[in-house]
Amino acid sequence: MFDTLSERLSKTIKNLRGQGRLDETNIKDALRDVRMALLEADVSLAVVKGFIDQVRERAVGQEVMQSLTPGQAFIKIVNDELVKVMGEQNEELNLQTTPPAVIMMAGLQGAGKTTSVAKLARFLTEKHKKKVLVASADVYRPAAIKQLETLAGEVGVSFFPSTTEQKPVFIANSAIEQARKQFIDVVIIDTAGRLHIDNDMMDEIKGLHSAINPVETLFVVDSMTGQDAANTAKAFDEALPLTGVILTKTDGDARGGAALSVRQVTGKPIKFLGVGEKTTALEAFHPDRVASRILGMGDMLSLIEEVQHKVDHKQAEKLANKFKKGKGFDLADFREQLKQMQNMGGMTSMMDKLPGMGDIPANVKDQVNDKDMLRLGAIIDSMTPGERQRPEVIKGSRKRRIAAGSGTQVQDVNRLLKQFKQMQKMMKKMKGGGMKKLMRGIPGMGKMPFPGA
Repeated sequence: MFDTLSERLSKTIKNLRGQGRLDETNIKDALRDVRMALLEADVSLAVVKGFIDQVRERAVGQEVMQSLTPGQAFIKIVNDELVKVMGEQNEELNLQTTPPAVIMMAGLQGAGKTTSVAKLARFLTEKHKKKVLVASADVYRPAAIKQLETLAGEVGVSFFPSTTEQKPVFIANSAIEQARKQFIDVVIIDTAGRLHIDNDMMDEIKGLHSAINPVETLFVVDSMTGQDAANTAKAFDEALPLTGVILTKTDGDARGGAALSVRQVTGKPIKFLGVGEKTTALEAFHPDRVASRILGMGDMLSLIEEVQHKVDHKQAEKLANKFKKGKGFDLADFREQLKQMQNMGGMTSMMDKLPGMGDIPANVKDQVNDKDMLRLGAIIDSMTPGERQRPEVIKGSRKRRIAAGSGTQVQDVNRLLKQFKQMQKMMKKMKGGGMKKLMRGIPGMGKMPFPGA
């Protein structure tokens, strides 16, 4: 997400380097570039105009502090205004009510409502230790009810059964009543979507809202629709008292216009980002962290949180102990590391959160492909335990068998074995205080101090 915008802004900032002061002349070109970058990201025109006016007002004539370059001063101003546009801080769900707290999901068909219900249920279960029940009031799509039932089983939450013959209000009230009897903390109601906004749909959802009086009414919208997402959210907000927005499919959106427009157009906070298809792929929305990502400064806080919640710490400790005892790094260990990365959203998601990614050329980023990780995993899964421990035994006939079993080519197996051999060498250098030697091999890292090295 924000790849295009981040790239354009990085170029703008580079152009300001080496200048001693921000003035009308050098800031005019920078603002023109920022304006074009925002418009290309499909940010609402009104939002772009307000943003540029605010940045200009703060930037022109500002004295550059001794420790800062003009580029850094400009980054600070743009960062502050990005945070302001997106809502200053993360706004959590309001669950302070007599249980069960009711959350109603609204949105157009195809926006990802049903999947978002499951993601949110998992988020509340794992991070907030809540007992959750989900119910589908989408009586127009039998597949939606079945889909939610399947997803509820996958994430381990209670499911309230419903049928297409029942009325949405009856389903929702019955689900809430059952939740009370079972001492459930949170009930999430999935509602029917349409292919477009229509009066019948709005009347039905208004009636449902009045009947159940939810503490949270979340609008689910596809981020890839750009500024249309903000306009649709505004139309829903006029019909319903929305409390927040979930932006879905942000992993496929290189522009990010919706994230920069929704808050300003609707006045409602973005509370979550859908960052992938898996039920674990939901992130709380932090404007300051997202602004940092846009400007290529990474998002280490979110990365650390993901490590804490999604990495198998017992497995990581087991691998660390293996290194301490001097045992080698084998393909079984490599497979485990691939699984850990996939749990965290894959390499693409992790790279988005690392500082300095904006300076890496697009053609280099494109070489990092999560599908390649899946292919590597399939190849290792096709090996015997003995082959994973001693990859040197994998010769001609074994390579052909492994390739056939994983649906790949022999050259793919060869490539994996070559990459693994390089990784083994790197792991050996990391043992016994060899980190300094390893880092010396990386341009620009050789002069860094390492404790105890």
